[in-house]
Amino acid sequence: MKILLIEDDELLGASLAKLLRANYYLVDLAVDGQAGLELTTTIDYDLIALAVSMPKLDGMSLCQQLRKQGYEKIILLLTADSSDESAIAGFEAGADDYLIKPFPADVLLAKIRTLLRRSGAFVSPKTEASTNLLTWGKLQFDLDSGRVTIADQAIALTATEYHLLELLLRNPERIFSRSVILDRLWGFDEAPTDRAINTHIKDLRKKLKVGGLTEEMIETVYGMGYRLKAAPHITDSPSTQNHSRFQALLDKRIAVLHQAKAELRLGKLEPALQQAAQQEAHKLAGSLASFGYPNGSKIARSLEHLLIKSDLALLRDSSQFSELVTTLEQEISKQPNTSKIPLNPLTSSPKPLQVLIIDDDIALTERLETETEQWGFFLTRIETPTAARSYLTLAMPDVVLLDLSFPETEEDGLSLLQGIKTQWPTVPIIVFTGRGSLSDRLTASRLGAQQFLQKPATTEQVFQAVSQALNKPKKAEAKILIVDDDPSILDWLTNILTPWGLDVTTLSEPQQFWEVLTTVLPDLILIDLEMPQISGLDLTQVVRQDVTWGDVPILVVTAHTDAESLQQAFAVGADDFITKPVLGPELVTRILSRIQCDYLHPKKQNIAPDSGINSHDP
Repeated sequence: MKILLIEDDELLGASLAKLLRANYYLVDLAVDGQAGLELTTTIDYDLIALAVSMPKLDGMSLCQQLRKQGYEKIILLLTADSSDESAIAGFEAGADDYLIKPFPADVLLAKIRTLLRRSGAFVSPKTEASTNLLTWGKLQFDLDSGRVTIADQAIALTATEYHLLELLLRNPERIFSRSVILDRLWGFDEAPTDRAINTHIKDLRKKLKVGGLTEEMIETVYGMGYRLKAAPHITDSPSTQNHSRFQALLDKRIAVLHQAKAELRLGKLEPALQQAAQQEAHKLAGSLASFGYPNGSKIARSLEHLLIKSDLALLRDSSQFSELVTTLEQEISKQPNTSKIPLNPLTSSPKPLQVLIIDDDIALTERLETETEQWGFFLTRIETPTAARSYLTLAMPDVVLLDLSFPETEEDGLSLLQGIKTQWPTVPIIVFTGRGSLSDRLTASRLGAQQFLQKPATTEQVFQAVSQALNKPKKAEAKILIVDDDPSILDWLTNILTPWGLDVTTLSEPQQFWEVLTTVLPDLILIDLEMPQISGLDLTQVVRQDVTWGDVPILVVTAHTDAESLQQAFAVGADDFITKPVLGPELVTRILSRIQCDYLHPKKQNIAPDSGINSHDP
């Protein structure tokens, strides 16, 4: 999206332009109304944000003049006058909306997003329907969040690559010449040469391929320019296959509830069928929300509570039971409301290792970039701490090279180092700087830097440092034992936890618990509290009574959050509880925090049966 910012306050104008560019907008900045008017006649903008009070040509007059000339794009006024008269005058001049100075940055960004959506700037040329998501095969481009993903994994792009990809996705059948791309993606005073377009196309193709897009997306039309190729056919993903398996189990469970419903209508219900229906309702209550049916979980929980009643009481409530079964069927016939669980970069992959260098020395970073392939790395260059933070919210590199000095900003690299290690503590950071005082070295070390490399350094020295940071021995995968009588929940939890570098073992038969426990030697146990024959409370108590396993972390999963149930869980030795329906991000956070705590403060050394040596030390 291209924005013209017209602001005579140079400090404010520069600050706003920087903010907008950090949020992936292309920005031209004019310091007076006359200059802004001239730009609108030569460049196509999606939105104009202009100050009301300006020399040469004020904002009100400029707005009025543009509308008289038939200008139809969005105009947002920035004014310090909060009076009603000023607002009325702005709307009468033709403005679409206004903001009163001073305003928070997030308010400006929200206002711009809203105006662009309202104007149809996000309309797909094919469907003519408003959408904020552009897709091509396994690639998804979220216009609201600025997030580009391939098969649900985020791909980090520079602002230019981001806008180039957006341009192609919005116009899938159009051929763009280099001159048109220059006009659409750069401002009037900063356009590069035609050759730079080739470089940006090459870099974009490379990043998409590294990110997992196996098909060639951008077609070169020789002598004419570039265009988007036809999107490939998408095969079912593992998550889709998993949902299909769940659907098969779902049909069987609904069939049991249907049978109970039919028996109740006849005025009878065999105890065995009542017990089976109760178990199926219990499993549905725990699993439906995880597959996108939160209301279905609530309905199934109500069915379970009805089935717990005595025969006579259940017969009296037969009409309510029948209505709930019908409502449940209607609910699960809808499309699931699924949310994506972000994947963790710990997952091993054959892709080139991602190196992020945060340094404003362009000559240095370009030199390093030319030699990355022979080392098996893929280098991304970021010039400012602000841009680095935006990048890190979209994708996570394998290692970071960080300078400490950024002369054009007020921020020191040490504060960025602290922020990165606080939010992403597992990412190795190499401080690569011209500063080498003992104070800087001590501070960097205390903030979590893995290595300190002082400039100047050869490219070989830099990449050797990167290799050493990446090749440091890692802890073995933590082992998780999950005990639940519902196979679909076990499948779902495995898919959630495995990408985080966790070795997951599942058990649906509680009777085999001790044999599996002593074979797997887990670092953490996740137990469903309510299971037939042997409950989670029973298993937790058995573990806590054993000398060897008395300190292993145990998380219980329960649908009951009343004080009595939780007191029972903690009384028998549970460390924490997870409420059903289980939310993936919460579960991952709870498990990782428990495992990290156990690594940092080990309570036990598990002794294998009949051995006498430490066979398991997390």
